[in-house]
Amino acid sequence: MRAILAFAAMLFSLSAFAQYEAGKDYIELAVPLKTGSDKIQVDEYFSYSCGHCFKFEPVITQWKKGLADDVELVQTPVAWQLVNKGQRGYAQVALAKAFYTAKALKVLDKVHMPIFDGIFVNQKNMSDEDELKAIFEQHGVDPKKFEKIFNSFGVNTQVRVAHSRSRGAKISGTPEIVVDGRYVVSARKAGGQANMLKITDFLVNKIRQEKAAK
Repeated sequence: MRAILAFAAMLFSLSAFAQYEAGKDYIELAVPLKTGSDKIQVDEYFSYSCGHCFKFEPVITQWKKGLADDVELVQTPVAWQLVNKGQRGYAQVALAKAFYTAKALKVLDKVHMPIFDGIFVNQKNMSDEDELKAIFEQHGVDPKKFEKIFNSFGVNTQVRVAHSRSRGAKISGTPEIVVDGRYVVSARKAGGQANMLKITDFLVNKIRQEKAAK
């Protein structure tokens, strides 16, 4: 009986793997990105100013709660251009800096959704440093400490690295997901945000089986 169940499980797994195809449902990168984890790394490329990301965030947050121990979710804010304050396109840079500032100050779980809400619910200019500072202050961060970290070399370096990785991953819109530095999943190819996570699960299982076979 156990042998029959094991065989049935294997057939189910193979049939599940057959449902999505590279080039059709997701993209396989010609030059994979290095990952910083021994686990199966799932990168979510997002922007605080992206309405699709705002809608996707509760979905991927719920998905994250069910992750197995061998999978790690890494969020990467996208700044399409690396420009200085006052230049066109700086909003993306400021919001990416806010993300890494929150990580450095260990308040990301507190300010992440409030930044989204500031833009899409309260209609505020969240690329303005004072508006961002106010949100951090509401969650216990000293304004001077926020300014120091927000404008630090470390945070600016992380924004540049994120920009480089998004270019290496051929990110063309947000939100998009990269699995194990090899496979890019977009809502456009997946046919919607819900399917993005189904394809992500499929790719995670594919990689898991590849590792087990080694």
